[in-house]
Amino acid sequence: MTADPSVWRVKGMPLAPATGRGPLDGLRVAVKDLFQVTGFAVGGGNPAWLASALPAAADAPAVARLRAAGAVVQGIVHTDELAYSLSGTNVHYGAPPNPAAPHLVTGGSSSGPASAVATGHADIGLGTDTGGSIRVPASCCGLYGLRPTHGAVPTEGVLPLAPSFDTVGWITADAATLALVGPVLLPDGPSAPPSRLLTVDGAPPCDRFGLPVSRVALSTWDDPDPLLLAFRRVQAAEAWRAHGDWITAHPRALAVDVEDRFRFGAGVTPDEEAAARAFLAQRRAELLDLLADRDAWLVLPAGGPAHPRDLQPAGRDAWRRQTLRCAVPASAYGLPSVSVPSGADPPAGIAVIAPPGHDHGLLALASRLEG
Repeated sequence: MTADPSVWRVKGMPLAPATGRGPLDGLRVAVKDLFQVTGFAVGGGNPAWLASALPAAADAPAVARLRAAGAVVQGIVHTDELAYSLSGTNVHYGAPPNPAAPHLVTGGSSSGPASAVATGHADIGLGTDTGGSIRVPASCCGLYGLRPTHGAVPTEGVLPLAPSFDTVGWITADAATLALVGPVLLPDGPSAPPSRLLTVDGAPPCDRFGLPVSRVALSTWDDPDPLLLAFRRVQAAEAWRAHGDWITAHPRALAVDVEDRFRFGAGVTPDEEAAARAFLAQRRAELLDLLADRDAWLVLPAGGPAHPRDLQPAGRDAWRRQTLRCAVPASAYGLPSVSVPSGADPPAGIAVIAPPGHDHGLLALASRLEG
């Protein structure tokens, strides 16, 4: 069968074999086109970037760990350009299919990993999550996805966007496979789920986890604009430092909306960035205090449903803001979060946010839905 060019940049049978044996024996991995895979260049979702990139001399650590545990790299899959989008559309390669909702996009920027898993052509979608790019496509495609604690999985060998928020995560079709990857990529840590959950107005029902649920008020949920602006300033400033020189040297190489997001970062002053970082640190401390005081984890919408494939720019902007409202708290505070299907049609997942280091507990909690 011919590989779908909207999903796969390059596909093999497999593209790269396993290098060892372990818990992932025979599982197929679709690698987002930000990771180094030995012998292949990183394309970043952009043909101009790919044209000047050299083949990687070694796997990124995350790729190497999966292969050493028995998984094979089925292929390299597309991403939104330089991972700076949430829709899962790419002006150069198209929008990958979302079989759970064919008239809707997959969400992004890990659009290729999500589509490869959703269509049954991969068992694990290896991706990144800076502002929601694992959780959003998982939610929009009815899949499972984990954004680990910031720094828990090495980001070496991965094209950066905003290092203060960049994480390596993964997407699967079921909780059992999601959990299998945990010991391979994550450091050791507590594995017990929480004793209770907290939820906010507008969150989907979370009684499926079999835990007591309490409702709380969160200022950054009720009035998200200050948090979203602070996150945007830090993210964009870092993204411009990472790629501004290349963008300046390659005018119009990116889609207009993607380039605009990068160029916003060029205008963020040092004082604005410092103030934004201070705001994020304060709000992070407040949320962690709330979780510790209640001995509970937080449930939010994971983002979704996805937007129509032909939605106009103004509609995309509104969808993006609402999606970021759901995704940014975990991103901005460096916290682990798992997205699980809610059963909604079209898909729109449930996200659980835990304190740092409780990644294995999130995997155990997600497994309760299939227990």
